[in-house]
Amino acid sequence: MASIVLKRTQQKMPVVGFGLWKVTKSTCADTVYNAIKAGYRLLDGAGDYGNEKEAGDGVRRAIADGLVKREDLFITSKLWNTFHAHDHVKQITKMQLKLWGIDYFDLFLVHFPVALKYVDPSHRYPPEWFGDDGKVYIQNTPMHETWGAMEELVDEKLAKNIGLSNCQGSLILDVLRYAKYEPQVLQVELHPYLTQEALVKLCKTFSIAVTAYSSFGPQSYVELGVDKGAPSLLKHDVTSAAAQTHGKTEAQVLLRWATQRGIAVIPKSNDLGRLSANLDCNSFDLSESELAALSALNINLRLNDPADIDGRLAIFA
Repeated sequence: MASIVLKRTQQKMPVVGFGLWKVTKSTCADTVYNAIKAGYRLLDGAGDYGNEKEAGDGVRRAIADGLVKREDLFITSKLWNTFHAHDHVKQITKMQLKLWGIDYFDLFLVHFPVALKYVDPSHRYPPEWFGDDGKVYIQNTPMHETWGAMEELVDEKLAKNIGLSNCQGSLILDVLRYAKYEPQVLQVELHPYLTQEALVKLCKTFSIAVTAYSSFGPQSYVELGVDKGAPSLLKHDVTSAAAQTHGKTEAQVLLRWATQRGIAVIPKSNDLGRLSANLDCNSFDLSESELAALSALNINLRLNDPADIDGRLAIFA
């Protein structure tokens, strides 16, 4: 399986993983089990997804049935915005590990560079973006404090690798100035409508691996009603032409556009056929002209922007 070697630990991170965003609790255990059975070895979760216990149930079944050992899997999770204060980072990480039923995360990311007022997990979990009254409450916790607590997770062997998500270049450079353990991975929204070439180039300069989420662009956001009216990348003429040329699916083309340039992907599918096809996206190469044509679709369309929730959260401004 194709992988990216992470700089500090030299651990191999699979290039194609299975994303757990929007996987429902009722189906999550079976979905994770089937993903592992199909050959997936990276599972990308988060506290905010609300399905970590169920994902862990699927992992336990797969291990019990002899499909994999724990060390064969690369499990990623993320720190939610309400737990950025130093003393809350370790507390919630241990809780998330308990939900998964594992001793360590292979990768733990700061989900957003946004600190929100603490919500006790016993009161509400996952806490999401809002307080009980439906309002957003910002907390003045600097990234320096949060990152120091993340580094302690490495020292205590609760996380092998740590990284960032939804961060831009200036903040990455700031973290690099004081980090004892540099971010190993940056996970960001990345697809032909939002190519982020400068950000990808910066990460390569500092040997930070990049993982793309929402590889299919607006498709992931249609059911949420926030696709911003953008035409489907899966039905775009450029995508369809490449798919026809290579005898592949449009989804495979969009995934290969990323992986062929050394960017990891974490697609999700509840369909077993598509699940297997997505994993097989590295079985062909796009031509340079096909890669360029897909990149030329860029319109800087950002579908996951906290500024849409509250103007004070305009982290991509």
